[in-house]
Amino acid sequence: MSPKSWWSAPAIMRGLAERVERDLRLARSTIGHGPSLGGATEQVWIRIFDTYLPERYRARSATLMDSEGHFSDQIDIVIFDRQYSPTLFELEGATVIPIESVYAVFESKQKLVGSYLAYAQEKAASVRRLTRTSVVIPTINGNFRKNPQWILAGFLALDPNNESAEPEAIRARLQADQGQGKLDFGCVATAGTFGCNGDDSTTFTLDKNAGGIFLLELMARLQSCGTAPAIDYRAYAQWMHQEEPGS
Repeated sequence: MSPKSWWSAPAIMRGLAERVERDLRLARSTIGHGPSLGGATEQVWIRIFDTYLPERYRARSATLMDSEGHFSDQIDIVIFDRQYSPTLFELEGATVIPIESVYAVFESKQKLVGSYLAYAQEKAASVRRLTRTSVVIPTINGNFRKNPQWILAGFLALDPNNESAEPEAIRARLQADQGQGKLDFGCVATAGTFGCNGDDSTTFTLDKNAGGIFLLELMARLQSCGTAPAIDYRAYAQWMHQEEPGS
C-alpha cells in the first residue's frame, strides 16, 4: 500500500475542528463555571492560534496603544505581527501592543449571547478609533508606504445560548453596528459560525465543524491583510520625555 493512501483529507480537516472543540471543552470542564472560566477559555483560543497560525502572527490578551497616547479597552484576544513589531510592555500578564501591529481582535466568552455581541462591538470600536502611523520603507521595488488595513474583529464562544437557536435575533444584533464596531466573523465551537463560508458578516450558519471552518477562514482573512504598516518608532519615542499625569 502506498503511504499516501493512508491519509484522508476529510479526516484530517475534521480532526482539526475536533481538536479545537475538545480543547475548549476541556477548559470548561477543568475550571468549572467560576469567574476564571472566561480567562481559561480565551487562553485556549490563544494557544490554538499560536499553534496553527503562521509564525509571523502571535495571539495575546492585551491593551492597544497609539502614538498619540490613547489606549483601547482591554481586549481578550489580539492577533498581531511579531516579525516586525515590538511589544511595548509585558509584565505579569499585562501586555501593551502598538496598534500598527494589530491584524485582528476578538471577544471570547463561554456562550453566544446578544449582550456579549454588543460588548464585543464596543471593544472593536475602541480599537479602530486609534491612530496608526505608517512610514516609508525601502523595498526591492522602491520606497513603499502601506495603507493601514481594516482591523478584523470577531466573537468567539464555546456553546450556543437559546438565542443561537434564533438566527434572526443574532443577525439583528450583528447588524446593529456596521461601522467601527462591526464584527466581521465569529465562531461558536459546538454550533456554527458567522461571516464564514462566503456568508456575510451577519449570517449565523450551523456547522458541526465550526472550529476548523473558522480557523481556516481566519487564515484566509489574515492572508488578505498582507503585512502590517511599518510603525513610526519616533512618534512613540516622544512619550519617554513626558511627565506622568499628576507628577
